[in-house]
Amino acid sequence: MIAVRWRSAFATILLSSLLFTAACSPSEPSRYEQTQQETSQRTAPPAVAKEATQGSSFNKFFPKSGGGFEVAAAQEKKGFAEYKVNQGGKNVAMLSINDTTDIPGAADKFQSSNTQIAGYPAVEQGQNITAILVNNRYQVKVQSRDPSFTPDDRAAWIEKFNLSGLSNLN
Repeated sequence: MIAVRWRSAFATILLSSLLFTAACSPSEPSRYEQTQQETSQRTAPPAVAKEATQGSSFNKFFPKSGGGFEVAAAQEKKGFAEYKVNQGGKNVAMLSINDTTDIPGAADKFQSSNTQIAGYPAVEQGQNITAILVNNRYQVKVQSRDPSFTPDDRAAWIEKFNLSGLSNLN
């Protein structure tokens, strides 16, 4: 009986000391905390240029749902907005507009383009992305998420954007 009490008391003391030691020992910052510290130093450049367009300003230029496709907002932040294109409950494409103001050389790939969509220089980025440059500033992209969504589909969806409105955006 005394041995059982002694083991119980010993186990309680041991567990308490382990918890106390673990709680009081300094822990290394996670890789996310470390990255946050490194990138938020005063000398770090801002992630997005101050003059970049607010992502909410792009929303009115995206195509609307219709023809069996549902277009839904996915992400929005300064200089960028993205929408999903779903068909039959399946994500078939992603649409995006981003302000290239803060990305040095982002517009360069369009300068040598021999292809145009809706009168704007167009490029293929890999096998799944078609992009155009509007007003030498705004990159409009359509990315296939399903093999059924072809390069011709991507070009057709780019033409569904309100590109003339986007070209007049200040």
